[in-house]
Amino acid sequence: MLDTIMESDDVLFWSKATGTFLVSSALLYIAWKKMKSKAPNKIHPPDTVIVHHLGRGPYAPSLTPYGIKLETYLRMAKIPYKNEHGSASSKKGKYPWIEYNGECLSDTEFCIEFLNDKRGIDLDKDFTVMERGTARAFQKMLEENTYWAFALDRWVYNVWEACTAMKVPSLAGYYVRRQVRNNTHAHGIGRHSSDEVYHIMELDLKALSDFLGSKKFLLGDKPCQADCSVFGIIGNAYCQSFGSPVESAVKKYRNLCDYCERMKQTFWPDWDECITHGHTKEATK
Repeated sequence: MLDTIMESDDVLFWSKATGTFLVSSALLYIAWKKMKSKAPNKIHPPDTVIVHHLGRGPYAPSLTPYGIKLETYLRMAKIPYKNEHGSASSKKGKYPWIEYNGECLSDTEFCIEFLNDKRGIDLDKDFTVMERGTARAFQKMLEENTYWAFALDRWVYNVWEACTAMKVPSLAGYYVRRQVRNNTHAHGIGRHSSDEVYHIMELDLKALSDFLGSKKFLLGDKPCQADCSVFGIIGNAYCQSFGSPVESAVKKYRNLCDYCERMKQTFWPDWDECITHGHTKEATK
């Protein structure tokens, strides 16, 4: 009887201790998120876009394809910008995000729309309505479908290899893995088996390769705005997938590889200065 009472007391003690730990951890996490989300209080040059990134990548200029997308757009549109690398997220908790003349925006597509409006930019003015629609359809296929297959490959199926290659702490990798699993489950693609996800990815890549054909850029000899997103997603996979099935799938299509190299040569002549070369040196830009 005494043993039973002592056992119950132990269970009650550990239950309370565990509950206290979880509540304390949650409060610390909320406090950390609030501190992290505060935008740095700096004075920036007028009419200059301040891009807030998580940091340069080992083999691509950003740890996220959307960082590459946004920076490629700024280069294509010839908008002066400055990078701020750090952990401060936007109010929406998204990376990258921008500051422009005191205004803060997140979500790369909203950032681009905002800058187009403010600066009177139209990178697609030479294309027909049908061509613009086609470009948007491919962009959204990649952003809303293919991207999630890539995310599952990196942060769920091969998370520890990715953490090692990107110098991400194991605890952070565990958190990202859980977030990606939850997000992809809600999306729907995460409910499939890995074989099914890779099959979906393969069909997307083949569709893009078939449409690109021998063209220099998505719509022909001249790049369009959607090329920023296409290159952000495909270029990140091409350069920074650490030997995963995503890398071999992209490199199976010669024209997609040539496209990535062409985008690098056209808009990123300083590519080698914007990467850490496998964390062997600091990126200088």
